Amino acid sequence: MNSKLNLKTKYQDILLLLGWTAIAVGLRLTLLASKPPWTDEFSTLVFSLGNSFLGVPLNQLIALDTLLQPLQHNLNHGVVQVIQNLVTESNHPPLYFVLAHLWMNFWSPQSTDLVSVWIARSLPALLGAASVPAIYGLGWLTFRSRLVSHLSAAMMAVSPYGIFLAQEARHYTLAILWVIASFSCLVVAVRRLEYRKPIPIWLVIVWIAANFLGIATHYFFVLTLGAEAIVLSVLRWRHYTACPEYPRSGSWWQILIVAVGTFLGGLVWLPVFFQNNYGSDLTDWIQNGTNGLLALVNPIFQALAAWITMICLLPVEAPQLPIVIASGFVMLIFFLWALPQLYRGIKVKLQQPTTRLMMWVFVGIVYSAIALFFFFTYGFGIDLTRGARYNFVYFPAVMILVGASLAVCWRTPHHQGKRAVALIWLMGLLSAITVVCNLGYQKYYRPDLMVEIIQNTSQSPILIATTHKTHVQIGEMMGIGREFKLAGVNPPQFLLARETSAPTATLQKALNNVSRPLDLWLINFHAPVVVDSCAVDTQALPHVNGYNYQLYRCY
Repeated sequence: MNSKLNLKTKYQDILLLLGWTAIAVGLRLTLLASKPPWTDEFSTLVFSLGNSFLGVPLNQLIALDTLLQPLQHNLNHGVVQVIQNLVTESNHPPLYFVLAHLWMNFWSPQSTDLVSVWIARSLPALLGAASVPAIYGLGWLTFRSRLVSHLSAAMMAVSPYGIFLAQEARHYTLAILWVIASFSCLVVAVRRLEYRKPIPIWLVIVWIAANFLGIATHYFFVLTLGAEAIVLSVLRWRHYTACPEYPRSGSWWQILIVAVGTFLGGLVWLPVFFQNNYGSDLTDWIQNGTNGLLALVNPIFQALAAWITMICLLPVEAPQLPIVIASGFVMLIFFLWALPQLYRGIKVKLQQPTTRLMMWVFVGIVYSAIALFFFFTYGFGIDLTRGARYNFVYFPAVMILVGASLAVCWRTPHHQGKRAVALIWLMGLLSAITVVCNLGYQKYYRPDLMVEIIQNTSQSPILIATTHKTHVQIGEMMGIGREFKLAGVNPPQFLLARETSAPTATLQKALNNVSRPLDLWLINFHAPVVVDSCAVDTQALPHVNGYNYQLYRCY
C-alpha cells in the first residue's frame, strides 16, 4: 500500500514539475523575437556565426548590406573561427558562443541569409527553462523537501529577472545552470562534512568540472566561487572552534583539491582575460565614473532594483505615466506586505535544527556575493551593480531561499499561508508577462523607435553617421540597419567615423562625396560637429533609449 502511495506521489511530483517547466518554456518563448536585439546581442550573433566586426569598413560610406554582412551565415566558418574571432575581438570566454554556433547551424545548416533572432534567442530561452528542473533538484538536495523544491521551481519559472536573462541572445542562462551545478556540489559536500563522511572522488571531479565550465561561460562566475569560498571558510572556522580535531579530517583536504583544481582550470583563461579586459574600451562602461554622493548612492539603488525584480516587476516602464505610478505604488504595497512574510519564513528555517545549516549556507552565499559586489564597486571603482544581469552569480541561491521561506508560509494554519504563497506566485506571473511584453526590463537600445522617427521625419536621402570606438558602435548601427531591412524601404547609407582619427573631418569628407539634398542623422556622434552647407533641424523630436541624435538638413 505504501509503495503504491509513494509511486502516486512520485508521479504527481513529476507532473507538477513538468507543469512548472511548461510555464517557464511558454513564458520565455512568448514574443521572443518581438523586441529588437541590442548591441551586446549583436556581438553574440556575430561571434557565434564565426564572423568578425573587423570587416565592416570605417571612415567611409557603406551600404546597408555591407553593415549587416557580419550577421549572415557563412558556410565556411566553424568552431575554430568562432574561438579565434572571440579571443581577438571580445572579452568573453568561448563556451556559450560555440554552443550557439552549433545551435544556429543545426536549424539553418545551408543558410546564407541573415541570422534568425528567434533561433538565436531560443537557445538561452530553453536553457533558462531548464533552470526550473535544475533548481528543483537543488532544492531537493538541500532540504529533502518536495514542497521547498516545488516552490523554488515555481518561483524560478515566473521570475521576471530570470525571464529577462532568458529572452536575450546572451550566455547568462547557461551560466546559471553551472551556478546551480556548483551549488549542488557544495550542498552535498557540506552534508558530508556535517556527518563527518569523506567526500567521494566523483563529487570532486564533477565540482571541478562545473566550476571550469562556469568560468568558460562567463568570467564573473568567479564571484560565485568567491561566495562559496567565504561560506566554506566560515564553516571551517566554526568547526575548528567547536571541535578542534574535526578540520583534520580527510574531507577538508578534498575541498582543498576542488579549490586547487578549479584554480588551475581557471588559469587557462587568465591570459585571455587580461588580454581582452585589462585597459579595454569594451569594459569602460562598468567603471564608476560618478563622483561625490552619486558614487555612494547609485550602486545601492541599482542593487536594490535588481533584487526586487527577482520576484516582482510591474509595468514601471510603460509609456503611460499613470500606469507607471500605479505600478510603482502596487509594487511598494506588495513588498511592504511580502517582505515580512519572507523574512519570517527564513527566520523559522534558520531556527529549525534540520534546516539550520543549509539555510545558513545559502544566506551566507547571498550575503557573501553581495559583499563582493560592493567590495569591487567601492574598493576598485568597478561598479558591478550597473549590470543587473551580473547578479546571475547568486540568483539561484535567492530562489532557494524564497522557496524555503514560502514553504513555511504554506504550512501556516487556516489557509492564510497558502493564499499568501498563491498571491506571491501570481505577482511573479504578472511580472513575467510585464517583461515578455517589454513593459519592464526594456532593451537598452530601441532602434525600432529610432527608425520610425527617421522615416516619419525625412523625405530626402539619408546618411546616418556615428563615431566608432569599439564594435559596440557597430552593433548600435546594426540595430538601426536591421530595422530598415525589415521595413523594406529605401535604405540609408552609413558612416562609422573612427573616434581617434578626426571624425569631424571624416564626416565632412564623406558629405563632399554625396549628392544633395540630404538628411544627415548624427547618432551617438561623440565629436564636435561643424559641417558645411548643413543646417540643424530645430524641431523637437522624442527621446529614444540608447540613441542620442541630431538631424541636419544638407542642401
